[in-house]
Amino acid sequence: MAVGAFWRIVLLGTLLTGMAQAETFLLMAEEEGCSWCARWNAEIGPIYPKTAEGQNAPLRRFDLRKGQPDYIALKSAVRFTPTFILVKETEEIARIEGYPGEELFWWQLSVMLKRSGPQEQQKGNDQ
Repeated sequence: MAVGAFWRIVLLGTLLTGMAQAETFLLMAEEEGCSWCARWNAEIGPIYPKTAEGQNAPLRRFDLRKGQPDYIALKSAVRFTPTFILVKETEEIARIEGYPGEELFWWQLSVMLKRSGPQEQQKGNDQ
């Protein structure tokens, strides 16, 4: 087998593996004037993308006052801010309503990720 053909097979395998994995993300509902949202943004926001959780479920946001995203099948309407919704592809898997403080947030999020399947744990546990 030629060296060029070998690398094409490796590249194709890598692309197919990436396509087979479901996209998982954490959707944050927030609104202007939400003091708990501001607290989360101050305490967790800067470090979230650097954590294993943030790598496995990157953060997306939406303003509750502008309406809920129509591309996600939510289990129920979002009524409180902040609300953190774990989404796989376009379906809600679990949610955290409110911000319970740093320790409880990380614990609840880790439980949600573990229950959602093994994919979320594959990128590492550096926390």
